[in-house]
Amino acid sequence: MSRANAPGSPAPGTSPIGTPPTSTSPIGTPPTSTSPIGTPPTSTSPTGTPEPAHRTAPVELSVVIPAFNEERRLGPTLDAVTRYLDATGSHWRTWEILVADDGSTDATRELVTVRRDPRVKLVAGSGNRGKGHALRRGVAAGRGRQVLVMDADLATPVEELERLEKALADGNAAAIGSRAVPGATLGDRQHRIRELAGRAGNRLIRGTTLRGTRDTQCGFKLFDGDKARAAFAASRLNGWAIDVEVLHHFQRVGWPVAEVPVHWSHQPGSKVRPADYLRVLRDLVRLRLPVPRPVDVVAVLLFLAMAVALCSGRLLDPAHRYLTDSLQDQNQWEWFFAVTADNIAHLRNPLFTGLQGAPDGVNLMANTTMLGLSVPLTPVTLLFGPAVTLSLVMTLGLAATAVAWYRLIVKRLVRQRAAAFAGAALATFAPPMISHANAHPNFVVLFMIPPIIDRALRLTAGERVTRNAVVLGLMAAYQFFLGEEPLLLAAMGMLLFAAAYAAVRPDVARNAVRPLLNGLAVAAAVCLPLVVYPLAWQFSGPQSYTGIDHGTAPGVANSVRALLSFAERSLIAGDAHRADALSLNPTEQNAFYGWPLVLLAFAIAVGLRRRPVVKALAGTATAAAVLSLGSRIPLPLTDTTVPGPWAALAGLPLFDSVIESRVALVCAPPLGMLLALAVDRLAQARRLGTQYAGLLAVCLALLPLVPAPLKSEPRAEVPAFFTDGTWKTYVRGDESLVPVPLAEPGDAEALHWQTAAGLGFRMPGGYFNGPYGDGDRTGVYGVPLRFTASLLRDVRYTGVVPVIDARARAETREDLAYWRAGALVLAPQPHEDRLRETVEKLVGRPGKWVAGVWVWDLHRGS
Repeated sequence: MSRANAPGSPAPGTSPIGTPPTSTSPIGTPPTSTSPIGTPPTSTSPTGTPEPAHRTAPVELSVVIPAFNEERRLGPTLDAVTRYLDATGSHWRTWEILVADDGSTDATRELVTVRRDPRVKLVAGSGNRGKGHALRRGVAAGRGRQVLVMDADLATPVEELERLEKALADGNAAAIGSRAVPGATLGDRQHRIRELAGRAGNRLIRGTTLRGTRDTQCGFKLFDGDKARAAFAASRLNGWAIDVEVLHHFQRVGWPVAEVPVHWSHQPGSKVRPADYLRVLRDLVRLRLPVPRPVDVVAVLLFLAMAVALCSGRLLDPAHRYLTDSLQDQNQWEWFFAVTADNIAHLRNPLFTGLQGAPDGVNLMANTTMLGLSVPLTPVTLLFGPAVTLSLVMTLGLAATAVAWYRLIVKRLVRQRAAAFAGAALATFAPPMISHANAHPNFVVLFMIPPIIDRALRLTAGERVTRNAVVLGLMAAYQFFLGEEPLLLAAMGMLLFAAAYAAVRPDVARNAVRPLLNGLAVAAAVCLPLVVYPLAWQFSGPQSYTGIDHGTAPGVANSVRALLSFAERSLIAGDAHRADALSLNPTEQNAFYGWPLVLLAFAIAVGLRRRPVVKALAGTATAAAVLSLGSRIPLPLTDTTVPGPWAALAGLPLFDSVIESRVALVCAPPLGMLLALAVDRLAQARRLGTQYAGLLAVCLALLPLVPAPLKSEPRAEVPAFFTDGTWKTYVRGDESLVPVPLAEPGDAEALHWQTAAGLGFRMPGGYFNGPYGDGDRTGVYGVPLRFTASLLRDVRYTGVVPVIDARARAETREDLAYWRAGALVLAPQPHEDRLRETVEKLVGRPGKWVAGVWVWDLHRGS
């Protein structure tokens, strides 16, 4: 194959676009570093590649020459190489030349087979599959302690081998010929267009894949033999970009590569065609994108199946099924997706709406609307409805989160895929995550958290600090629009891990401080401009609030019993009565890891205590569990409480709105990683008895945590009054429609009616977070109840009609005027008769049965 390139231009023998330098790969794992979580070595299994022959009889040098229809140029090249290696004074005592044929249709093969020198061999291939495929076969067949890969055109004289050999003797794993470093000389040059194309290709490769190497195209490279065979065996590209991929492999595993100046002269007969440049671009994209192993594909499919099984209760018919344990949160979240899509479709501010809480409205940024998903999924919401959007977000988001944890664990902790799968499954489907899967997608759709952790670890290693810091800033900004509280909890978890790791490895911590702080400063500079306006709107905009006091009700903070007990949705050990007694509600069962898992984690921490990462992970989980116990921790078997660590945080901004028990969510990823490390160690155990006993302990600890599918039930039908547009007769201009009773956190079905009506009307009350009002910006759920709202709420829950006097009717008239009410609407519900009687007394006239609801038209003359 020909070498027809000038400096910086595409070289036909290697690649029409250059070859990358030595830098951290976007695929796979970075080189050895001081990262707190290590990196498992890259496998070099030669899958699909012929095994090297005659390994018992190695030679000092293997010369591999890829060839396709080279009958005119190959003969002189073989003669020149043979003379050089056999020359008097040559120190190459044993050598071989391997011509890796790529399905030639001319006399190329015969040129090799007719030679009487047994050291010149043909490695034949079937069909023209590309230079990469030919080289992979040729290098695999070589026996040399060193391997020289050169082109058939002899554009670089074989005498330049001495320079490359010296570079290998200096400790490098590879030495590549270069025409762009000082000392290189050029003979005949190629066409100017080829030179320009080559330079552009080299720039692209240096900017996207490899940095530092100035000429990646010269087809004259000397490798350490074993490392060459490993790198080529691990390659997957068949085309010209094989050079890029192999050098990329050297850089990923930390094998040094030297760029050596050589003489180069253009030779006619290049096999590179214009279309090859596009093929190399395609291969560069493939190189940047990791190709999953079959086992990884299976893991992804299993995670998806687990998410589907969990959400199966409403997945097939989300518009007509309701998650029983979501309380009113499913109505709220569907409304969030619907109102965001409506704002985007009508080019309105997505941070605010007047549809609930009329006439004041709702600060959507001060609520969890997941703009990072609700905005891009607007077309789905408009076409299929918010119930479908929410169902897809929960199911696919869970699966994506599991895949993200799986990738992080494989990349940073263990090589065994089964171990990584177990750890990722626990991190994603732990009992508290299942609880939140009923109602809170922001706490289970966490696919950005693992890559954020990975980027932060890269900063600690001082690895391309600016680039990784910019990416970290963008990731953090996107997670901000997925969920601020999960981002805060993740930051707490990373801080706890950093402190624990620094305690066990202070030397690593000292080296990591400067690049980490520099990187975080850059990340903040990138992130803050993207979130500063939404933050200002959230904390200072209309209907903003300062913080929400969740009180001291059972479940606001965890108890030790909650951490050791089993969750309600445990398939085997679930205990709804105990779980309800130890938590706020079924959507806030934030602990419930179970005593078997706690014992297993303790055993893992003790058994693998020599590993610093194990100590740090165990310390992180323990600290998070203690913080989740709240500001006051009761002492067992006594009525005494002592201050807890959370007391130092409870009054701080942001932390004052966090439900303390949610801090236990931080325990799930460290526990998953400890599990992965344990399973990985068991897989390496020499005794089958040890493996079986260990895996049995793991199964016994995890079995009680296997969740049952989320409970669902048929959804109540929306009255035709809302679905057929009858409501339009009763609402004019900016008037509101007042449901009886008003929507509130305890019953937010009216949000579903409003969504079914296409968000065409406004209504007072609602289920959202807002200020208390009247100058008090303390946060509350819903809105402060005015006289009429409070009175109707009491009737809903008691069924008792209060005494209605003139003062009550006057208060109601004032409330209806404040709400700008066009009509009152009462749908069928418990205590319907008592509610209707109460409204008739307040309004002074009976209602009218219209399209499935009672309506009181408040317009004059009605």
